[in-house]
Amino acid sequence: MEATLNPIYRECIEACQQCIVDCQFCLAQMATRKSHNDCPLCCVQCVESCQTCLKMMVVDSRWAKDYCRLCAEICDYCAEQCGAHDHAHCQKCAESCRACATACRAIAA
Repeated sequence: MEATLNPIYRECIEACQQCIVDCQFCLAQMATRKSHNDCPLCCVQCVESCQTCLKMMVVDSRWAKDYCRLCAEICDYCAEQCGAHDHAHCQKCAESCRACATACRAIAA
């Protein structure tokens, strides 16, 4: 039996995957630096949120929309926090978080 992914989730899953990668990289880069805000803590939370959201979409969970709604909020917060830094990795993280939030909101709507 072959599993089939609900096509409405494809773009959001890809956005979550990219967000996980960029947040994880940002987190690793910030591990030895001081931060004046919640970066890199928000990256930890964003990675966890995106992973859970992704899992809910893959299984077409009845709660996928709810997880997407919360994930969008967490991604918005992470984008705000990381976007406040001038580091290239923080800016890339913020960009991925904004894209993920937009994709998650489209599912949650």
